[in-house]
Amino acid sequence: MLDFSDFDTRGYRTVDVATGYGQWVGTYEDTVEDVMDLALLEELTAVDWERLRRVADLGCGTGRTGAWLRQRGVPGTLDGVDLTPGMLRVARAKGVHDRLVEGDVRATGLESGAYDLVISSLIDEHLPELGPYYAEAGRIAAPGGKCVVVAFHPHFIMASGMPTHFTDASGEHIAISTHIHLLSDHVTAGLGAGWRLVEMHEGVVDERWLERKPQWEKYRNHPVSAALVWQRNGEV
Repeated sequence: MLDFSDFDTRGYRTVDVATGYGQWVGTYEDTVEDVMDLALLEELTAVDWERLRRVADLGCGTGRTGAWLRQRGVPGTLDGVDLTPGMLRVARAKGVHDRLVEGDVRATGLESGAYDLVISSLIDEHLPELGPYYAEAGRIAAPGGKCVVVAFHPHFIMASGMPTHFTDASGEHIAISTHIHLLSDHVTAGLGAGWRLVEMHEGVVDERWLERKPQWEKYRNHPVSAALVWQRNGEV
């Protein structure tokens, strides 16, 4: 397993996930770019969004992904799980989820075999191991169900030396505990939990990014995020 400290060029003070997102919640949606995750979701073809009956939004945060799912036409029940009460308060105000649960994405307490889709966005870098996540997603997925994971690309974390981070009210840059998972780590964990990979896209630093972050010119065409679509093994 690769250790982020071997690549860190920022040296920011680091806090745990619940503490970090609890402090970041007020500015989170102003700083996370849609091109990082929502643009990748738009590219996916293996998921029939408008026919989903039950969706589990794991690591739902402020409800960005949930809102996108509703805009994309998801008609069914949408349940969200997140570790941070402050994030859940913002998500609750959006009103797009049918139920919101404070909990760990690796042990959600959600019903087994119930969900057509399990989806997570930009949370994998906060998990020390991927296996428990993919196992829990498999437990709650219905037969033939899918799992969509949008990840902070390991290449970009290593090339930039940049952890997931935010700027607090005092102007201090604070890192949130970040782990590096190669795409092969996702494949190993997913296959090990009985999933089958059916689609994958990688988002690169392109003109959309450079309009927002011109200082990233040196990273032009470097992959910055990835979306993986899984289906229960052996099921169509």
